[in-house]
Amino acid sequence: MTALFSLEGRTAMVTGASRGLGRAIALGLADAGASLILAARDAAKLGEVADEVRARGRDARIVTFDLADMASVEAAARRLVDEGAPIDILVNNGGIAEWGPLHGSSLDHWERTFDVNVSAIYLLCRELSKPMAERGWGRIINFASYVAGTGRPNLSAYVASKHAVLGLTRAVAADLAPHGVTCNAIAPGIFLTDMAAPTAGHPQRAKIFRDAIAIGRFGDPAEIVGPVQFLASEASRYVTGHMLPVDGGIANILSLPVVVEGGSLD
Repeated sequence: MTALFSLEGRTAMVTGASRGLGRAIALGLADAGASLILAARDAAKLGEVADEVRARGRDARIVTFDLADMASVEAAARRLVDEGAPIDILVNNGGIAEWGPLHGSSLDHWERTFDVNVSAIYLLCRELSKPMAERGWGRIINFASYVAGTGRPNLSAYVASKHAVLGLTRAVAADLAPHGVTCNAIAPGIFLTDMAAPTAGHPQRAKIFRDAIAIGRFGDPAEIVGPVQFLASEASRYVTGHMLPVDGGIANILSLPVVVEGGSLD
């Protein structure tokens, strides 16, 4: 690892770290030299990832809280600050996506999606960036989505929340830039994770989406690691307020038909 991309001596916190992209990100940051604070709800699964991090010769700590519970998120963040946990890199990866038509959706679903995908990120950015700013160095990476620049049917709350993540990222970037802290977003496409199961696991739906991806396949979680390492390192010190697509070149999104579970193409 060259000095430009090395994370030796840095500590990174990753939300949603118990599986999928979060696990891949945590292991990738460990490979770059970082110690890890792993956050999610499932302590047992976090423990397994922590063991993988330690097997790479890096320190790992687990923190359990629910991104849907704002009091839990805020308390966990403040506890970490009060304990003096030296978080240099914050990766807000955790999120939810639920399919459903607009006319069948509920305000509860809308509010839960925004709590997990937006409000939790806001709280973590607000609390954990304070020590970063005081030290004069920090990296915040928020996970948006390839839908953050467009619209999609049957995903109103999710799409709106990811647009909000992008707006929040740019606002936080402006606030923190004078203090040596950058804030950027990654916009992943469709990766082979549990969250993508409704798409990748449905033959007809999977073909539609694969045909819209320039590279012609879904992403492997390991392919998110390089972009995260870049945005977490000195290599990106002049990059802030940016959204980096990592989507295989997915195209023609607005014209894609959508298959709703139990239904047909519309």
